[in-house]
Amino acid sequence: MKYRHLGHTGILVSELGYGASPLGGVFGEISVTDGIQAVHTALALGINFLDVSPYYGLTRAETVLGKALEGIPRDSYCLATKVGRYGEDQFDFSAERVTCSVEESLRRLQTDHVDLIQCHDIEYGSLNQIVSETIPALQKIVEQGKARFIGITGLPLRIFPSVLDQIHVDSILSYCRYTIMNNSLSEKIPYLKEKGVGIIAAAPLCMGLLGEGSLPDWHPADEQMRKACSQAAKLCKLRGTSLPQLAIQFALSNSDIDTTIVGTAKVAEIKNCAAWIEEGMDTELLAEVRKILEPIGNRLWSSGRPENND
Repeated sequence: MKYRHLGHTGILVSELGYGASPLGGVFGEISVTDGIQAVHTALALGINFLDVSPYYGLTRAETVLGKALEGIPRDSYCLATKVGRYGEDQFDFSAERVTCSVEESLRRLQTDHVDLIQCHDIEYGSLNQIVSETIPALQKIVEQGKARFIGITGLPLRIFPSVLDQIHVDSILSYCRYTIMNNSLSEKIPYLKEKGVGIIAAAPLCMGLLGEGSLPDWHPADEQMRKACSQAAKLCKLRGTSLPQLAIQFALSNSDIDTTIVGTAKVAEIKNCAAWIEEGMDTELLAEVRKILEPIGNRLWSSGRPENND
């Protein structure tokens, strides 16, 4: 496992990060035992960046992750969670709520601090409130020693400079924006590097769209996206490989991205991801797959308030 500095935080994070959303049953029901085993496997493989949120499984993911980390030396991993989103349509970025949220997360995670506290999906809130109220409240959390650094997350790329041009944060988390089908995050990397911000990419399989299984009912991809990705998956299978393998290898090939988060509650999947990044990427197949996906370009879907979208 290779490690990179998370922006200017001084923290070394594994290039492959562990996303704990499946521990909350977001992609299908899982047992607590299987979830704990998946976390332990990730740690054993050298994955030290763990990302979660109270939103995932409506607090269940944090609870399961807390159980999995019981007895594990606290300085052996970097723990990130979030504030602001608590349900499908439940957002509250007020200073009072995010302060309470941190306390609640610490109890579920069975720890006295997190390494990174992130404002979750800020495009659903007022960016003015994020700048003037939410982040200052989290700065107090940092001063109290309950978190070490502050980040922001979301889907539209325009939200990041909208915040970073006004106030300092330590990291951004962008999901579905550095994948085989959409690598638009690359356009923001020079700006983010100039700001000294840690760059976290998530959902390299585009929340299952670049996978091989059926998509959850809530997935926002349209029919054209689904068909193109299905065609790409069939091509990879004919070549004796898989679309997930190629997608993971592509996502982790950019050393300017500090860590790429893959969410799974399955031991086999986390082992596969760790093995794939040690293998050489089939660049010819990559070119063919990207040609199949070219008609959908860098198009995704809207998220949050209209004024916060690209």
